[in-house]
Formats: sequence, structure tokens, C-alpha cells
Amino acid sequence: MLEEKQKKEATLSDALIPIFILITLLGGSVYLFEDNSSYGPNQIALLIAMGIAAIIGIKNGYSWDDIEQGIIKGISRSLGAILILLAVGSLIGTWMLSGTVPTLIYYGLDLLNPSMFYAASCLICGIVAMSIGSSWTTAATVGVALMGVSIGMGMSEAITAGAVISGAYFGDKISPLSETTNLAPAIAGTNLFDHIQYMMWTTIPSIIITLIIFIIIGFGADQQDSSSKILEMQSILKQEFNLGLHMLVPLVVLLGMAVKKVPAFPAVAIGALLGGVWAVIFQPDVITSLASSQSSSLRASIKVVWTALFDGVAFNTSSETLNSLLSRGGMSSMLNTIWLIMCAMTFGAVLERVGLLKRAVTAFLKGAKGAGDMVTRTILTCIGTNLITADQYMAIVMPGRMYKDEFEKRGLDQLNLSRSLEDGGTLTSPLIPWNTCGVYMHGVLAVNPLDYMFYAFFNLINPVLSIIYAYLGIKILRIPVPEAKS
Repeated sequence: MLEEKQKKEATLSDALIPIFILITLLGGSVYLFEDNSSYGPNQIALLIAMGIAAIIGIKNGYSWDDIEQGIIKGISRSLGAILILLAVGSLIGTWMLSGTVPTLIYYGLDLLNPSMFYAASCLICGIVAMSIGSSWTTAATVGVALMGVSIGMGMSEAITAGAVISGAYFGDKISPLSETTNLAPAIAGTNLFDHIQYMMWTTIPSIIITLIIFIIIGFGADQQDSSSKILEMQSILKQEFNLGLHMLVPLVVLLGMAVKKVPAFPAVAIGALLGGVWAVIFQPDVITSLASSQSSSLRASIKVVWTALFDGVAFNTSSETLNSLLSRGGMSSMLNTIWLIMCAMTFGAVLERVGLLKRAVTAFLKGAKGAGDMVTRTILTCIGTNLITADQYMAIVMPGRMYKDEFEKRGLDQLNLSRSLEDGGTLTSPLIPWNTCGVYMHGVLAVNPLDYMFYAFFNLINPVLSIIYAYLGIKILRIPVPEAKS
């Protein structure tokens, strides 16, 4: 009890110092290391800022044991994401080996027209994500295939990644199967389906504007140049792999498990193992070419599949573009992503443990009056929490808890809060390079968030539209202002 009494409340300057240092170091990291900033420099920046936050906490009376317990709790929150990442790495490796992803690429090159490619990619990912309630699974399966199609067509990888993420997060956001779509109304105290219906007022216009932008961008695609690249890539894929609709069975099984709400980690792990079985059955020539010996024995097959699970695959076709596209996957490919997640969660956990995050948010709320101010500050707080804690769930939970009573005091229905939590917390998470969602998308799509963030139009437009609605009073639900207690 004595130790608790000695703890001081953090000042605003206490809260801002580590945040300012982190922003400065991350800016320096990007300036010095450019696209390689996520492969070590950002991690060092996060740990230095964490150390500053810990020193401030100790100054205010927290012991290192307090801080360490906070770090352990923070990292434990990311373990579910880490397990999924490892399973996704294995899935990509075996699906490349089995011909599942090459088949998706082959037929995708047939079906997708270059001028409509970006808009179609966005729409396809939206439909899949809405069906299964997972932007992560959508990106790791359909998204990976669409990235391959974009390379075959000579399209921009950054714009394609932006289209994939826009569609995946649109579908995730309005799906009753999505974790975040269930979390936001639970925190705000609203009904799930009322929450989804209320979100439609900002979500549908945002996705329509997004699709129009992608259609306009697609008009500039060089279709003649794309046609020659498509034929070349399809010829090589057909030569290297046994292709056919039966190669899509692992994808169908995975999507079926997602619809049945099988937890993500076992579902993806089963999909990865099924990909390995499919490779042994349908791709014996591919396995033989990758085996160290030219024997097609069962031992060699097991070794190649096992390697694909932990270290991915490396192909040597006549196309360097195809080699770079297909040579990936394995748990090892996700280790840098996991490193970044753990460092980011450590920094956010220390800020939360020693009261710096709460102090910064409380100060930010001062002066807020009408609906426009409340929605704007909620969305900005969600973005800030995504930046600082690197976790989209924290970006929904913390602002939701802190602002719930404030919305009621100002006569605003809690549906305004639950919608703002999704618009600010869910949608901005993949745009931040060190956020769990940002590093996941980087690892899966192989495009840096700093490259695709300006093309994830849905994720950018929706929060802005939500703020405009609030200031104009469009679809802002109100309740009687509770009487002040005497």
C-alpha cells in the first residue's frame, strides 16, 4: 500500500516526452534507412522511447517490477497475432509449392482486365472479407494472388496493395463475423447490427468514392504492354506447375473454416498443412526440382514440404519476376515482423502501465463541445493510440472506455462512439508501419506501408467523411442530456 501512495500522477510533459522522442527517432529512421527502416531501425527507435518512458515512470514512483509486469502483459496481448503470423508464413510457403497461389494467379490473369484491375481487386477483397470477417485472412490468400496478378500485368504493386487493403478493411468493417466489428459496439454499449447499420452511412459512400478513384487510375494502364506480360507469365506458370481448379481446394477449405468461425490460428495452420499434402499429391515434379537429390522418394517430398513450412520456397524459372513473386513464405519470413510487433507492444505497454497514455488522452479531450469535436477527437485519439500502442484493439478499447461517459454527457448516442472507434481505430491500423496490422500487411503483401498508405483510399476517406458528417450534423443520433447530479 505504501508503494501505491508514493506514485505520482503523470504530468502532460511526462506523457509527451517519450511520444515526441519516438516520432523524432522514427522520422530519422525513415530518413536514414528508407524502405529498410522496418528491418531493425524502427525497433531500436521503439525500444529507446520505451526506455525514456520507463525512466519517467520510475521518477513518478513506479518500480521496475511494475513496468516489467506491464511489458509482459502488453506482449502477451500480441501472442495471438504472432501465432497467426507464423501460421500465415507456413501457409504462403506450402500454397506456393502446391500450386494454389500459382493457379489463382493464372486464372486471375485471364479474368482481370488491366483497366478495371484496381477496382476489381478492391471489390473482390471486399466480398471475401465480408464473407469471412477477416481482413488478415483475405490479404494472405486472395491478396497475395492479386499481388501476383498485378506483377504479371505490369501494374503498380503499391496501388494494388492499397486496393487489397481498401477492400479487405471495407468487408471486415461491415461483417458481423469480424472481431473489431463486434468489439467496438461491445465497448460502446451498442447493439451489433445497429452498429453495422449506422456505419453504412459513412462506409458505403467511402467505398463508392474509392472504387471510382481506382477506376480512374486504371484507365491509364497500358493494356498492350500488359497483354504480352500476361501471356509470358501464364506460359511459364503452366510449364512449371500442374494447374487446375482442384488446386483451389485448400483455399475453399480455409474460407469454409473462416465462415464457420474456426479460430484463425488453427484454421490457417490446417490450411498450411493441407497445402503441403496437395503439393505431394499434385506437384511431384516441382518437389523433385526443389529437392537436394533428384530422387522423388517420400523422404525428399517430406523434406521439401517441411522446409516450405519453416523457410518457404525458392524457385528458379526463366522469369526473374516470377521467381521473386513465388520464392517466399515460411515461418522465418515473419520473424522480422514479429520482432517489430514485440518492440511496438513493449513501448505501448510501458506508456499504459505508468499512466502516460491516459494523461495524454485526458488532456486532448479538454475543450471538446459538440458532436463534431467529440467525433474528431475520438478518431484522432484512435489514430494516436494506433501510433503509440501499435495495436488496433487497444485503439478501440482505450478511447472507447475513456470517451463513453463524455458522449452521454453531451447528449450523443453511443452509436456515434462505436462508429467513430471503427472509423479511427480499425481503418488506420494498416497504414502505420510499426502497428501489428501494418507489419502484417507488409509481411504478407511485400509492400511497405509507407508505399501503399496513400493508395488505401477507403482507409483514408472514411475517417475524414465521418468527421465531416459530425460537423454538418448528418446522421448524428442524439439522446436527452442527463441531468447533472446535485
